[in-house]
Amino acid sequence: MKKTGLLNQPLSAVIAGMGHTDSLVIADAGLPIPPFVERIDLAVADGIPGFMQVLRATLGELQVEHAVLAAEIGDRSPALHAQILEALGAIPVSYVLHEDFKAQTEDAAAVVRTGEFTPYANIILFSGVVF
Repeated sequence: MKKTGLLNQPLSAVIAGMGHTDSLVIADAGLPIPPFVERIDLAVADGIPGFMQVLRATLGELQVEHAVLAAEIGDRSPALHAQILEALGAIPVSYVLHEDFKAQTEDAAAVVRTGEFTPYANIILFSGVVF
């Protein structure tokens, strides 16, 4: 049994299989997930698990080169936006309109659905390399 880090087997497996520039989406409960993209559904109830909990756990396992957020998050969910930027630290962030964000999820290795109900609580993480 794994004793540290991500305990969710499907999420751990997706991260282990990612290569440079592959993407992983962490999403709120309402983001539409393309039918052909792997869905890792962690949602149990409103806020369980929360977006930030899943993001922090994922950042502990995945080497992230850059991230993408919906441009609308700054106006609609400023507190969450600040928390995301703090968690990302020096990782570069770019912004796209929410409709473009949804289109980019089609290229993801997987979409991780959380129980988050905060508007625009979605992020695309692009994997880097550890060497």
